[in-house]
Amino acid sequence: MSTANPTQADAAAELLAVNRRRRSIRRWVAIATLPLTLAALLFVGKLLSMYAFAHESISSFVAGGYAESESAARGQDVLNWFEPFKAPYNIGTAMAGAEKLPEARAELEEALPLATGLDVCAVRINLSLVMERQGDAAQADGDAVAAAEFYGEALQMTVETPEECSSDDAQNQSPDPNRDMSDTLKDNQQRQQEKQQQSQQNPDQGEQPQEPDQSDPQDRPSQSDLDDIEDRLNQGAQDREDQQDGEGGGGGTDKPW
Repeated sequence: MSTANPTQADAAAELLAVNRRRRSIRRWVAIATLPLTLAALLFVGKLLSMYAFAHESISSFVAGGYAESESAARGQDVLNWFEPFKAPYNIGTAMAGAEKLPEARAELEEALPLATGLDVCAVRINLSLVMERQGDAAQADGDAVAAAEFYGEALQMTVETPEECSSDDAQNQSPDPNRDMSDTLKDNQQRQQEKQQQSQQNPDQGEQPQEPDQSDPQDRPSQSDLDDIEDRLNQGAQDREDQQDGEGGGGGTDKPW
């Protein structure tokens, strides 16, 4: 009966101990790096979901599905670490398309301080358009004073837009490449200024009651005269409607980006 060489036995025992130490080290390394691995997986998952929600939000908005666009944009708001302005920007833009103007304004105002660089351009443009639409709504309700205030806020938002937003780099980064950002800013400023001035010139429009007609019956216009005046008014209203349709509707206010 033979016995193992002491040297070989010692070597085998040392090798076994080394293997145990290596397994132990690998186990502790795996435990130590587990949080980093989970964080990396979470980050990748967030990126993929962010782009998926953003694509769905944009596609729904273009198709006129503003409720679906808003719902998808709210998916971006979960763990909103990467480009945090995009979630409230997309939510506000979708709400603006659905004419939820106060809610849209609140979301875009939340997005504005979160945006940096050229990302500020689109946020400012949409926020100014929402303010302008609020002015249109107030004007339609006969409140020229409130309308003038909204138009003033919209104009200030447009005027304070950085000059870089009229650059080629800003246009390349625009959410709507089919619309020139520089031309849009100029058109918005001119239109909002004109609306503000018109509202300030007619502060009591729609608020004054009509006085009783005390004229002599013989001095009153005939039925044919009234028909002629009505035809002219109808034609003027049709001309204004055609002009607004040519400008994109919404009371002559541009649509959000």
